[in-house]
Amino acid sequence: MQQSIHSPQPQSVSASAFDSAAQLSNLQQTYTVIPRVRPQTPLLDSIAAPADLNTFTTAQLIVLADELRLFLLYSAGQSGGHFGANLGVVELTIVLHYLLEAPHDQIVWDVGHQAYAHKVLTGRREQLGTIRSKDGLTAFPERAESVYDTFGVGHSSTSISAGLGMSLALRYQGRAQTVACIIGDGAMTGGMAFEAMNDAVQQDADLLVILNDNDMSISCSIGGFSRHLAMLWESGYQVDISDKGEPILCHRPDMQAFDRRKRHKEMRDVPQLEDNLFKAIGFTYFGPFDGHNIPELLRVLSLAKRLKGPVLVHIYTTKGKGFAPAELDPVGYHAISKLPVDIKCDTQSTNKETSQSSSKPALKYSQVFGQFLCDKAAHDEKLLAITPAMEEGSGMTDFARHFPERFFDVAIAEQHAVTLAAGMATQGVKPIVAIYSTFLQRGYDQLIHDVALQNLDVMFAIDRAGLVGEDGATHAGVFDFAFLRCVPNMLIAAPKDENECYHLLNTCYEYQGCTAVRYPRGVGTGAVIEQPAHTYKIGEAAVESILGSDAAPKKLALLAFGTMVATAQQAAESLTHDDAVGCQVHVVNMRWVKPLDTALLETLLAQGITHIATLEEHMIMGGAGSAVNEYLLNESTAFKRNRPAVCNIGIPDRFIAHGSQAEQMADCGLDIDGVVMQLQQLLS
Repeated sequence: MQQSIHSPQPQSVSASAFDSAAQLSNLQQTYTVIPRVRPQTPLLDSIAAPADLNTFTTAQLIVLADELRLFLLYSAGQSGGHFGANLGVVELTIVLHYLLEAPHDQIVWDVGHQAYAHKVLTGRREQLGTIRSKDGLTAFPERAESVYDTFGVGHSSTSISAGLGMSLALRYQGRAQTVACIIGDGAMTGGMAFEAMNDAVQQDADLLVILNDNDMSISCSIGGFSRHLAMLWESGYQVDISDKGEPILCHRPDMQAFDRRKRHKEMRDVPQLEDNLFKAIGFTYFGPFDGHNIPELLRVLSLAKRLKGPVLVHIYTTKGKGFAPAELDPVGYHAISKLPVDIKCDTQSTNKETSQSSSKPALKYSQVFGQFLCDKAAHDEKLLAITPAMEEGSGMTDFARHFPERFFDVAIAEQHAVTLAAGMATQGVKPIVAIYSTFLQRGYDQLIHDVALQNLDVMFAIDRAGLVGEDGATHAGVFDFAFLRCVPNMLIAAPKDENECYHLLNTCYEYQGCTAVRYPRGVGTGAVIEQPAHTYKIGEAAVESILGSDAAPKKLALLAFGTMVATAQQAAESLTHDDAVGCQVHVVNMRWVKPLDTALLETLLAQGITHIATLEEHMIMGGAGSAVNEYLLNESTAFKRNRPAVCNIGIPDRFIAHGSQAEQMADCGLDIDGVVMQLQQLLS
């Protein structure tokens, strides 16, 4: 039976009683079970807005941290979502809202993975269970959702640039407001963060940057910057802040109390104040401090926020703090799914699960890519693979383990990842850049100038293409057809299922030049991957089926791209079973967005096609359907002579709100019913 969990009750103890780290640790609770019943959180329930924190004592703030952490555990169990990072910033979030006057003062979160506690304290507590669901709260800060969300985010490394812009605009208008940016050590590796810090010093801007150092992004942090932070942490020293706001080098009092694994084998004995990157750039640096010590955070940040110029406070936290399984496995608990409705396993359900397990489950597309990588690398020593901090998400864990010398995780640096691949390609190897569609947008200039313009032999494995469900508009990969197909020298493939994905990856790998294979999030149709790997003819589509009578008065060519082929097939079956429609449907798996199979298009037109519809999980504007239109209007004499009716079915010209993938598809008219309805309108 699951144990009942309740938050501790407020204690009538003065704030001074909590000054020692030992006493603090006695109050901080560690949980091992995600509660299914709403926990008792009397202090948290009393907060309708951040201003309500003003009356709290330090002792109450500490108890509040336990209540808030427990509430986040409960909420995550109800809705799923980002997990470890939120638990790690509970104390920091409380202290920021206690010291600053939001929304007058500006609190800018980076990425947004750690903003759930912020949402709870800013009037959205009872709505948190709706997060990531249709018409519920977004997974990230969003300006339209709350006046306390100062900047909408979804990609990393933006907070310092945005905060600097706010600070300079406020200074120009003569408004005295604090701007505080919270950025993780993983996000700090993004080049944009360093560009912003450089400019902040140049502008002598009043800007408070809080570096939340938990030695993690989604995976463990890597690289020279991570080693630099590790040395600052392991030295046993800190740059403390005096009552006058001046830096003081001293021994860190909590070195033994905060027991964490040694982060790096290198270690310095006595660092100097100048021996840190931030000081060298021109920031006033303080830290590192324990980010779970509320009295310490209150003291340090209350002094730091008064200082002029760019200031950086370095705190260290534990990702997943307060939930033992997440502390032990911060990668696995970066995000979680909601708990099942009923965890009891009776005989009937057990038998059902046993029967289901006898059939092999469908693979995720990321697993297909991972399998291809390992299979190909075993026979081709030229293959090198690059990821911008997405080893697990992109399915590269096995490859990294078996071929470590050929695996390159460049941290959160998409621009660098693309140009790194370009440099590799000049030396006769074959680099593959594994990257999410939404993140490739950040490396677009490099894709054009550093790869395509030089026609270098680089392959892009583009994951999370199309709609991505609960992560919402910030992570949707719905622009890649448009921004890739206009670039000369690019080939773009869109597989219909797992087997075709595997072989299109092989086809594009074997091609000498710039290629991209675009595949969606989640599992496929269950198609079995045929071995050995083979290649398709570049630019050749395939007619999947011809449904309906040759005598039908209307003949529809349904040109489907990528995983929409399955939808096209079902829609065609529905149409041809409706005698009132009276049409024959040619379902075509286009397979390639660039180059198009124009020869097949001409064949279809010669066969008397009266209607043409394109179907894609991509923006209609500029997408694969637009490519078909361009060919028909500009180059096809048969089209100009016969003039069949044409429509493009895809995502309309708006950002699609978060929800399940099925809800998003229905919202766009890309579910079976929606596609059938649009085809009926075309045929009428």
